[in-house]
Amino acid sequence: MTMTATAPETAVRPPRNRLRRRRLLAALGVFLVLLTTYTIWTNARPYTLKASIEIEATPEEVWQVLTDLPSYHEWNPFIVSAKGTAEKDATLRLVMHDDTGNTTFTPTVLATEPGRELRWTGRVGPGLIFDGEHRFRIDPLEGGRVRVTQSEDFTGVAVPFYRGTLHDNTLPQFKAMNQALADRVAALRSS
Repeated sequence: MTMTATAPETAVRPPRNRLRRRRLLAALGVFLVLLTTYTIWTNARPYTLKASIEIEATPEEVWQVLTDLPSYHEWNPFIVSAKGTAEKDATLRLVMHDDTGNTTFTPTVLATEPGRELRWTGRVGPGLIFDGEHRFRIDPLEGGRVRVTQSEDFTGVAVPFYRGTLHDNTLPQFKAMNQALADRVAALRSS
């Protein structure tokens, strides 16, 4: 009987460049899935700032001051300049001031309900990066008073990195603006 020796079969390996390319594409795919998940999470879970004040006034008196944008520079320590009209779909030009300096935004008005609500949205970048939906809500109370609540929902991939700054710099500005609004309304009522 004759025996012949045969060489063992070897697996055919893809060239090294192809293997590297596959690994790189797999890593890129994982990165994109993680980035997409993070983007969805940061946009579905807003970071909200809120400050309220009670004012002795009618909703209409507060609304008059709140929507008189050209007069903001006379009384408002937070939004130191405002151009535009408080009408749905209008674009505003707002200069906001805090401890870090002045920042110009061009938000779009989402809702105006006279004597009840003014709401706009602004973006830093193309969207989904740092967006804010700002709201002024006026609720009538007993005894000729109203509660004004100023709030903003921040969403976007950069927001988690700025939460502390927003709380420390922006929230005090909401409170200062609310007090200035109350003072402005009181001054107009007494004149």
